[in-house]
Amino acid sequence: MQPDGALPVVAVVGRPNVGKSTMVNRILGRREAVVEDVPGVTRDRVAYDASWAGRAFTLIDTGGWQRDARGMAGRIAEQAEIAVAAADVVLLVVDSTVGITEEDEAVARVLQRAGKPLVLAANKVDNMKGEADTAELWSLGLGEPMPVSALHGRGSGDVLDAVVRVLPDTAAAVPDDGGPRRVALVGRPNVGKSSLLNQLSGHERAMVDPEAGTTRDPVDSIVELDDREWRFVDTAGLRRKVREAKGAEYYSSLRTASAIEAAEVAIVLLDASEPISEQDQRVISTVVEAGRALVLAFNKWDLMDDDRRESLEKEMDRELRRVTWAARVNISAKTGRSVQRLAPALDEALAGWETRVPTAELNAFLGDLVAATPPPVRGGKQPRIMFATQPGVAPPRFVLFTTGPLEASYRRFIERRLREQFGFRGTPIDISVKARDRRRK
Repeated sequence: MQPDGALPVVAVVGRPNVGKSTMVNRILGRREAVVEDVPGVTRDRVAYDASWAGRAFTLIDTGGWQRDARGMAGRIAEQAEIAVAAADVVLLVVDSTVGITEEDEAVARVLQRAGKPLVLAANKVDNMKGEADTAELWSLGLGEPMPVSALHGRGSGDVLDAVVRVLPDTAAAVPDDGGPRRVALVGRPNVGKSSLLNQLSGHERAMVDPEAGTTRDPVDSIVELDDREWRFVDTAGLRRKVREAKGAEYYSSLRTASAIEAAEVAIVLLDASEPISEQDQRVISTVVEAGRALVLAFNKWDLMDDDRRESLEKEMDRELRRVTWAARVNISAKTGRSVQRLAPALDEALAGWETRVPTAELNAFLGDLVAATPPPVRGGKQPRIMFATQPGVAPPRFVLFTTGPLEASYRRFIERRLREQFGFRGTPIDISVKARDRRRK
């Protein structure tokens, strides 16, 4: 079942050299996937952001699927099988000029057993005569074959319409109907995410096991905190970057990243009894780069002694220096210690995430700031900040109109002072500079 808010996944599969990557490029509207007139060019699964008719989804390009493949071909086929297992919709591409092959029949049997929504694309149909030749594909037992020419675009809109019709429903990233606020529960494997969700839910909503990696797909649950409902999504542990993950872990990471994108605020769970790791840093960076509000929850606080508390304070000063603005809560998912403090922290982070500074107040603040501490000289000239505006919230975004580029250190200085003046607790801030074009008269 598609997790609420996560982007659905569409896997493009088929035997080698039927035009899968060409189809992917046609859907994307640009040349992203490598295309060559030899089989086996695509060896791994590659994910792209795509949309059609107002619906966004993740598109997976897979390697060619061969029956009884071994060696490299076997690994390619395995990737395709994993893609089908993780996908919400399968787009099967068949070469209509060749007709049904044994490999096509083998793929059809696997897809029938999978029971996933499926669209059958009969590729390389460049004219009306070619459309008539697609009739034999009905015998695959996968429904109506849709004639298409991925190379020329003929019929591609009809194929996409068919894909969109069977996509699972998803919710918008920021609810506008007063519904529960959406919280992504993220962290590295075995840090206690599922235990926390179960503690908050009051029952075993998510499976817990000492072995890391138990959670594969996001698990969502309505949780009552501080007399209000919240929608929590327990996600798979992030071990490494999505591009570096393999097999089922790749799709778990993909869905976790999608759940973060669909959330408003993320609780990053860290194991207080262990040193802050590179994996922890990577998870935090994923949330910040997605522009989501952030709460850091240090779990297993009941296992702490005085020495560990002292060393953890030093670690936080050193390792979490760039997210000192994040709200922090010390909890125990196992015993329920202080979990009620999560609600105020979430409220604080969301309030900062949605804070807007009036333009007049923003420019008065910047005027005083620049007068007291002007930007450093660059190239013999000192840039001036002429005007500033905040074009958006969630997260707060600021644009500075200047007479020249600003040093990165000065932008960080402005961010620090903005936080001191206006709060922005629990949210990343985006500050961009629009320098005046000196060539304009």
